[in-house]
Amino acid sequence: RVTFGNRTVSNGCELKPSMVAQQPRVEVGGNEMRTFYTLVMVDPDAPSPSDPNLREYLHWLVTDIPGTTGASFGQEVMCYESPRPTMGIHRFVLVLFQQLGRQTVYAPGWRQ
Repeated sequence: RVTFGNRTVSNGCELKPSMVAQQPRVEVGGNEMRTFYTLVMVDPDAPSPSDPNLREYLHWLVTDIPGTTGASFGQEVMCYESPRPTMGIHRFVLVLFQQLGRQTVYAPGWRQ
């Protein structure tokens, strides 16, 4: 479950830039503390939907999130960078991957 402030995010919902200025709360759920997850948040429309030459711009990367908790309990590899779309409506994609085990993940050199 993903929430920005008190607004729960669902597929296709619209959020104003002011609503995504702060890092969202992400709850993984589940009932297995020894299962770990990686959360990735990207913008496939950067810098603009008509010219997405920076597609898959990385806004957030968190690894080793225990299955019964949320993103705040994981390892923040790339800190949350609030979206600041300059033109048009942007899509933001949050993907949660189940890990095979704990891993060392290094931050990429850049977000693009």
